[in-house]
Amino acid sequence: MQSTSTELQAAFDQTFGKFSPSNPLQACVAVQLLETPLGTLLVGAVSDGVCLLEYLDRDKLAQRSAQLRQQFGYPVLSVPHFHLDRLKDELAQYFAGTLTQFTVPVWLHGTPFQKRVWTELQRISYGHTIAYEDLAHRMGQPTAIRAVARANSMNRVYLLVPCHRVIGKNGQLTGYAGGLWRKRWLLELEQPGQLSLRLTTH
Repeated sequence: MQSTSTELQAAFDQTFGKFSPSNPLQACVAVQLLETPLGTLLVGAVSDGVCLLEYLDRDKLAQRSAQLRQQFGYPVLSVPHFHLDRLKDELAQYFAGTLTQFTVPVWLHGTPFQKRVWTELQRISYGHTIAYEDLAHRMGQPTAIRAVARANSMNRVYLLVPCHRVIGKNGQLTGYAGGLWRKRWLLELEQPGQLSLRLTTH
């Protein structure tokens, strides 16, 4: 993984702040930047686990910082965290194709229904995909396809909550916050050759 540019890191630290005696770590969301083959990720953790893993929009750093403070109700600081250290190690293995199941704890923050959807997403095995309709059936709510799709789109712990494994009923790729090119890349990583074959047969 590439190192984060000095300019981007400086802007990130200025936006989110850093640890100081006046910023204790007891109740905060620890955030860091992480460079990956898919670009820069914004990752965050609390004591219960990783709570944020999303693609970084550099132009919206200040806006995202304010949103996160409001969402979690804690200060959001650029500080080290043991869950993030573990996340970095596991992501490096995942992108190298040697890790198929993450073990770092995940802390889901959302409505009860959203958390049910995200928990179900975590049960989709590496190398497999399902349709939104299948996901709704798994939850015992076969008529809630649109609500399931909305909750899927609200996921902010990408990869660990693998919303990229949900595809259209006909096998086609559907929307993904990181862009369809990233979704395709991830599915090709997890099922080499199978995605291209499926796309050419639909």
